[in-house]
This record gives sequence, C-alpha cells and structure tokens, in this order.
Amino acid sequence: MIKAGIVGATGYAGAELARLLLMHPEAELVWAGSKSYEGQRFADIYRNINGFFDRELKADDLWAMAKECDVVFTATPQGYLSQNLKKEMLEEARFIDLSADFRIRDVSVYEEWYQLKHGAPELLKDAVYGLCELYEKEIRNTRLLANPGCYTTCSILTLYPLCKEGILDPSTIIIDAKSGTSGAGRGAKTPNLFCEVNENVKAYGVTSHRHTPEIEQELSVAAGEDVILNFTPHLIPMNRGILVTAYAGTKTGSLPSWEEIKSIYEKYYGEKKFIRFLDQGVCPETRWVENSNFVDLNVVPDQRTGRLILMGALDNLVKGAAGQAVQNMNLMFDLPETMGLAQAPLFP
Repeated sequence: MIKAGIVGATGYAGAELARLLLMHPEAELVWAGSKSYEGQRFADIYRNINGFFDRELKADDLWAMAKECDVVFTATPQGYLSQNLKKEMLEEARFIDLSADFRIRDVSVYEEWYQLKHGAPELLKDAVYGLCELYEKEIRNTRLLANPGCYTTCSILTLYPLCKEGILDPSTIIIDAKSGTSGAGRGAKTPNLFCEVNENVKAYGVTSHRHTPEIEQELSVAAGEDVILNFTPHLIPMNRGILVTAYAGTKTGSLPSWEEIKSIYEKYYGEKKFIRFLDQGVCPETRWVENSNFVDLNVVPDQRTGRLILMGALDNLVKGAAGQAVQNMNLMFDLPETMGLAQAPLFP
C-alpha cells in the first residue's frame, strides 16, 4: 500500500483528495494535516468521511511526513512548498504539489505573476508539470510533481492538439472560462458569500489571472513558438465545474472540417482514458463531468467568421485538482492510471 499524507487537508481540494485516497485500493491515508484544525477529528470537519477516517488532524510537518509517507500531497497556498521543501525530503518521499510553486519553469515569470519570492528555484529543474495526458513518461520518473491548475488543465487540453499540429494562429487565441465557486477555496471571503454569488455571473482577474502564464507556457511548447493570449475567467453560482470556450483563427485562413479535427484529437487523445471527444454538434457541459476525472471536448469550425470554437468541460476539484493528483500518483507508482478514478460522473 502507498502511504499518503496531505498538507492542507481541510481545504476543498485537500478534502476531495482525502475522499479519493480513502477509496483507492492501493493507497492508505496515514497523515491528514491542517494548520487551522489541528487536533480535531477530520470527520467532524467533513462528515462525508465519517467511518472512513476517524483520526485527528495533525500538524503540517513536512520532515515527519516525508519519513512516514511514500507520497506527500500539498494542497496549500502559493509559496508554502517552495519555502519549506528541502532536496533531502525528496529522497524520503515523492511530493505532489497542488499549488503553482513548481508549475512555472521561469522563476521570474512566477515571481512577477504571483508577487512572491520563489523559495527553491534550484528545485525547478527537478519538477515535472503533471498534465498526465501530455507528460506521462516524465511523470513516471519524477519525485517532485507540479499538479496543474483547474483552468489551465481545461484550457490546455482543449487547445493542445490543434496548437501542436500548427493549425491555430497563436496570436488570435481568446479563452473565455467559467468556474464554480469551489475554485475560489474554502476561506471566508465577502465576494464568495451566497448573496454575492447567487443569481450573478462576473468576470474577474481580467488580463491578470495567475493561470495565464501557465496556459501560455504549455501552449508555447506545443506550438513551438511564443503564445500570448487573452484569458478571462468568470465566476458562476454553482459548486463545481469548469467550462472553457476558446476562439482562434488558423494560420492558413482556411478551416479544417470537423472530421479532420476529430482525427487530430484522436491522434493525441485516442488512448487517453479520461478524455472524451464528443459527437459532432454536442457541446461539453459541466453537469456531465461532475464528480469525475473526465474531460469532455469538442470543436466547431465557423466558416462564416473563419474561426474555430473550441470547448472543454471538467470538474475543477477532481480532474482540475485532486483527481489529477491521484492520476499522477498512479503513474509515479506504476499503477494503472485509472485506479481509484474510473467511476462515471454523478448526475443529477
């Protein structure tokens, strides 16, 4: 059994991670850490795990966790792991970080967008970006895994095949994205109160959202040239889900047919268990991926405007955070990639 520990177990992503690990046939949750609730029973904070994990929450002690666990998940704010991780800890355990600390390869870009001094730039070379569908081989061989963000996972997977094939004109990419409120975390913030969110849709982080450089980084790798794009997120009054609608022109000005587009997506994702490219004319919806690790994708060529409309949907807490972390763990420990994650989406 893989002995797993979680730092930040009482945030939404940490609690979802705990739920998935408690159902995993080859993993044992041996350490649930929480700075806010240390000493309290985890099941008293999240009663959905009552009877599954009845132990008390511990302190966030990375050294002790590294010695006791095979893998340590850090579901923490930006800056925590880079300020506290030591190279020697990576010799004791593998680390899967759900923050942005090791996602951005250029430390100056990280520090500019996050307004934080990176605490361990020397470890960036050891980190692997954990988008399982793109970097499976690298993930299997790393001890430091940067788990991608929710908006970024949906955006990159939606656009990657056509960027990789050199079809999209990178200068024309616009991404419009919408997220459920759990993406903002569990902390008490006025903008996230029920009366502030209910019956409302709003854009935020316009031109400045921190997932922008992460999306640009990975699409630039795919395209083989610098990608600078518009990314605008919106908050939707629902618990879970990410919906991405992206718009882009092509380099040649002509549009491939839907059948040609489908064949390209099958080339890159045909063997990927969690990617579902939908039938022609069927648009991805968040309700059909809720509580699952699946990503639904489709593309519509708009001959009238000469643009492609690319769409993706996923659950921000599962494939966008905890589920992807477990998928990465499976790869890192040579387990079947779908283990503990193969359940169908929940509806209604």
